[in-house]
Parts: sequence; structure tokens; C-alpha cells
Amino acid sequence: MKQIAVFFLFFQMFAVQAFAQQYKYHIVKKGETTQEIARQYNISEETLFKYNPDARRGITPEGKLVVPVNSGSVENVQTSGGDDQQFEIHRVKRKETLFSLSQQYNVSIEDIKKYNKHLYSSELRRGERIRIPKQSAKVEVQTSPPPRSNPLDLSVKEHVVLPQETLYGISRKYNITIADLQRLNPSMENLQPGMVIKIRNGDVEKVVDVEGNLFKYYQVQPQETLFSLTRRFGISRDSLESLNPALTDGLKSGMVLRIPNIELAEGVGEYVVEEYVNLERKINNYETKKLVVMLPFNKNKLVVNDTSNNFPERIKKDQVMQLSLDFYSGVLMAIDSAKAKGISSNVTFLDTEGNPGKVNVLLNTHNFNDVDAVIGPLLQSTVETVARSMENRNIPVISPLTKRETASLNNFLQARPTDEMLSEAMITYISEHSAGKNLIIIADGSASEKRRRLSSAFPSARVITPSEGGYLNQGQVAGALDKTRPNWVILESSKIGVLSNATSYLNSLADSYKITLLTTDRNKSFESDNISNNHLGKLNFHYPSIDRAFDPEKNRNFIKKYIEKYGVTPSAAAVRGFDVTYDVLLRLASAGNLYESIKKDGTTQYVENKFNYEQRPNGGYINNSVYILAYDRNLNLNVVR
Repeated sequence: MKQIAVFFLFFQMFAVQAFAQQYKYHIVKKGETTQEIARQYNISEETLFKYNPDARRGITPEGKLVVPVNSGSVENVQTSGGDDQQFEIHRVKRKETLFSLSQQYNVSIEDIKKYNKHLYSSELRRGERIRIPKQSAKVEVQTSPPPRSNPLDLSVKEHVVLPQETLYGISRKYNITIADLQRLNPSMENLQPGMVIKIRNGDVEKVVDVEGNLFKYYQVQPQETLFSLTRRFGISRDSLESLNPALTDGLKSGMVLRIPNIELAEGVGEYVVEEYVNLERKINNYETKKLVVMLPFNKNKLVVNDTSNNFPERIKKDQVMQLSLDFYSGVLMAIDSAKAKGISSNVTFLDTEGNPGKVNVLLNTHNFNDVDAVIGPLLQSTVETVARSMENRNIPVISPLTKRETASLNNFLQARPTDEMLSEAMITYISEHSAGKNLIIIADGSASEKRRRLSSAFPSARVITPSEGGYLNQGQVAGALDKTRPNWVILESSKIGVLSNATSYLNSLADSYKITLLTTDRNKSFESDNISNNHLGKLNFHYPSIDRAFDPEKNRNFIKKYIEKYGVTPSAAAVRGFDVTYDVLLRLASAGNLYESIKKDGTTQYVENKFNYEQRPNGGYINNSVYILAYDRNLNLNVVR
């Protein structure tokens, strides 16, 4: 994909620059007419008017007219002083780029390309000899300044609109927003070839060396969305928009986007994408936040006059109640943490009893006026009922745990990515890192759809299907492994027997082969006692997850406060309750409302969870943030993406 993307980039650059060399300015002399000027350049007067619409109303001395030039090489054009352009021959050295050469010789990248035409469609090659103009040629040919050739020059300049150029293309060229272009040219209505508009370079802080390898380029395909692009490239929406300012005017098919080449960027230390937004630094709305939290506490199942003191036992046996109480404890922690940041809140807790009928009663008997957001209920059916009830009032309803796509509800915020999104994220990760790997797919009948998708994504992979009884043909596995390169084995099954047999056998081969075990679905069967964690660690097991294991160092204060308050370490549900609620409170405190924060703020990350809400085509929002986790030999769980 990188080669295709670079091809599109160079094709676009070549096409634009080729057009740029076909136009020049003509300075009107006293007494000249449009008819005489057209005859001088062997074009019709109508053609002259095409590129200079205002000329129909008359021309004035010293005015500029754009005229098409059909003569050959730019090298034959004379400078304003009448002397031929002089050159210095430069032999390209290792790691030199057009950008570094332009700085070394104090010429623009465009001037270098102008006299070395092959550089429009190919890269510099070590050892080749190129011509460098000794001074910036003051030619009459008007070419569009190249992107960021002199990023520190913020003065207002002129730009000749080329055939097929768009406001988006011009904004990319100068790193300026379309809104800024329109402000510089208030009378501009429709772009026309030959039109002269005012431009300037954009924000210097956003200018980076695009001539190096810190970025790759991608042309947006039809039907693609920001949601799909953030998943494809594993970056947050705010990072994508900061690198491509024109996205503020919407994503369009055919756009060429700049994508951070994260592996290289982290290595050279010149540019690293800031992945997460710290909303604690953006708090500006200190009005009291009004929340409603709806959870199935199931208090109706407890006997009020029971004196046997067996409440703890009953709670332990009721998994839904235990989950709700753990989540509730995390919500309380979030309220306290927000209060410490100056965010006051008024939170109402309602017991849904896990009953749709009870939910309807609560909706009809409680006042939801002026509520900023509703968190919960936990079940899919009940949370959708609440969202439908609140949709007319545009009150956002956050579903903290449901993982299925919901119906069309504009106010529905799904805080957990779907299983489908987890699988897609893992397939994308494998695809991005599969070069030089020997891929093997082990998938039984219970995972036939996953096997089909994986085979389609990786047609060269060997596919091994265990028997109905869960027996794995070890000879087939050994025959598919390759000692000369890394073996990535993708294991897909929900049967404990298949998982146990496969992990045990692969572990026995791990000393002879370089094996990495992966899956798109780490289901509950992987948690069976029959699956050895030591085997998973030795096989560097990779899988997608909605959360990460919290870091005892980075989250030391949270863990300490939780233990002080409740006497136990926080469970996953407690952490989830904290992360979801704290994110909602911070978003409300950093914007006028939750929807506004979602649109302007990017990915946030807390103890275990991260949130990047993307608008869904059928209404509502969904968190598209997925971690790729991997075990090491010491059974540490690391985030690899």
C-alpha cells in the first residue's frame, strides 16, 4: 500500500507541475491591446479571456495577464536580464533529499525539479548527478511555489490557478486552510484557470520535512471515512486532522493524505505524533455537570429484614450485581477525581433492576431536564430504550459495555468497540507487519467465517483445519512452518481442546522455529486452565483488546486511592466505570456539551481504556479505539499498538 500511495503522490505532483510550466505572465505595455497580445503568443483572443476574465472589461499598463506557453523546455526561457541560467553540477550523496539540497544551495525545491525533470516522478538516487541553478532564475514563467519550500516566509504572495486545481489542492500546497484562502480573497467566487489569487504559507509550527521518510501518503478511495482511515493506519482522528488541515472541510474521495510513518518517526526523534489528548489541560467549563447513572443494582432481590448477615454472599453469587457495584465504585472515584480538578457534578443513580419494565418506570417518574448525559444501563435492550426516550431532547446516552451495533439513534454513544472492530484492527495490524513473515491460519469449524476473512486478507497463507473432534494434524503444522523466516500463526477457535492442543504443540516447536501466535478473537476459552499462560508467553501471543493492563507506576495514585477507599485492588469493571465517567466529565468540562467535545477533541486515554468517538453513518457515535496487546516471555502484557 505504501508503494501505491507514493505513486499517487508523485503522479499528483507531476501532473500539477507539468501544468505549471505551461503558463507565464505578460506585463501589459502602454498602448497594447488584447488582440495584439493574443497574436504575440499565437493564441486566440478568446483563449486570453479564458485565463483572464477581467480582461474583457479592459487592460491597463503594467497589469499582469496569464498566457499559455506551448514552447518546449523551460531551460530555453531567458531570464529577465537576458542571460542564460547557469548551473552547478551536484553528485547526490547518501541520505540527501531535495529539501536538504534546497537549503544547502539556497534555491527552492521547485527550481531543482525544473532543471531535472525526472525528479517530478522519481526520487533522488545516490551517486546521480543533477543540475543546481546557481541563482534563483527570474524567469517570466510563473510556476506555483512548491509545498513548504520556504515555510518561514509568511508574506502574502500571488498564485496562478492551474487547470484542474481546487481550493483543497491549493490549501495543501501552502499548508493553509480553505477559510484562510477565502479571507485573503474575499471577491473570489469560482476558481478558473489563470486566475491570480493571494496566498501565504500556513502555520509554521505545522511545517515538517515531508521530503524525508517520516511520512507516507495515501489517496482516499470512494466510500472511505475518517473512521475507517483511523482504523487502517492506527492513528487518532486529531493526529490525522493536524497533519491534513483541509480535513476540517470534510473528507473527499481522491484526497492525498499525509500519514505519519510512526515506526520511522519514533526512531529518528524528529516528529512523533501525540496520540492522546489531555483534557485536564483544556478545562474551561466549570458549570455543575448533571449526570444520571443507570445500573442494575438489583436491590429488589435483597430481603430488607434479613438478619443473617449474608448480604456479601448474595452479592458474590449475583454476578450482575457484583458487576454493577464494581462499576459504581469506579464512577464514584471519577466524581472525586473530577472534583479535585474543579469540576463539580450532580449525579443521580437509578436502579434498573435489569428489567426493561423498570427502566420505563424510571423514565416516566424521574426528571431528566437539564441532564448533560446519561451513563448506562448496561444491557443492550435497556440502554437503547433510554436512548430512544432521550433522543428528542438530544441528551447523550453512553453505553459503557454493549458491543453490538445499535439501531439508528443520533444520541447513542457506544463506549466499547464492537467485536468486528477488534477483529478488523488485528487483521490490519497483521497486514501492516506481515512483510517477510510466513503466515499460517489454524481455524476450526466454529470459526469458519473468520477463516474465510483471513484467507481473503492473506491469500498466500497456509490454512490448517482441525478435525471435528478438535484434533490438530501436527504433521501439517510442522510442514507449514519455515525455519528461514518468522512464522506468524493465527489461531481461531472457541473450543478449549483445539486451543490447548495448538498452543501446546506450537510451544514444543518454539525452540526450533521462530513462532508468534496471534488471534483476532481472544474469547473466554483462552482463559481456561487448560491453556498455559507460560506457553502463550513463549509464543509472544498477540490479540486485540478494548483495554490494556494498567501500569502500576503510571496509575499508582489511582490504585492507591482505590485501595484506601475500598480495601481491594480495582477490578476491570471498576476501572471501566472510572474511565468512562471521567472521560464524560472531562469532555463536558472542556466544551459546551458532549457532542462538541467529540467533534473537536481526539483520542483520550485513562487507566485502562481509551476513547475516540467516531460518528456512525446510521446515527450516533462509537468508540473505535482498539489496543493490540502481546505477552512477553515474562508474562508481561505489552501494548504493541
